[in-house]
Amino acid sequence: MLVLATLAACPSKATLGRHLAQRLVQIGVNDVFSVPGDFNLNLVGCCNERNAGYARSRGVGACVVTFTVGGLSVLNVIAGVYCENLPVICIVGGPNSNGYGTNRVLRHTIGLPDFSQELCCFQTVTCFQAVVNNLVDAQELIDTAISTALKESKPVYVSVSCNLSAIPHHTFSREPILFSISPR
Repeated sequence: MLVLATLAACPSKATLGRHLAQRLVQIGVNDVFSVPGDFNLNLVGCCNERNAGYARSRGVGACVVTFTVGGLSVLNVIAGVYCENLPVICIVGGPNSNGYGTNRVLRHTIGLPDFSQELCCFQTVTCFQAVVNNLVDAQELIDTAISTALKESKPVYVSVSCNLSAIPHHTFSREPILFSISPR
């Protein structure tokens, strides 16, 4: 909670990461579950991705996992919370935004240069999917994902390119619209 609240309360740099943290705090997310991996924040560490189901007792939950290897592991949990009508924000540390369209195989993938493999898996067990690989529409995608999770009381998938979270951008300096929808 301290890390998330601190990120959300410090408006000195209007970044994607701060915006996402602020929005999670606004909807009552006190804990973000993660498995230590490449570049994960120091959040609530878990031994595996199944702990993301904590939303069952909290009303709304969030987890952060690595691209593909973590995403495919948490997929069973997300399918479970989908069946239980629980809003969970599943945040994936996606590929570097410069990697899209390069036809390169990245680590933590299934060995294909197609970055949409993980997204395709999540489409049937989430009510909204967002791939944030540029800063221009990041705020809208994140806010739409969170509001859809709350409105539908279902999990959502948000992939954020790993190189974007700390970059300041003018779109995040605007005061965001408060969410008016509470989880069911």
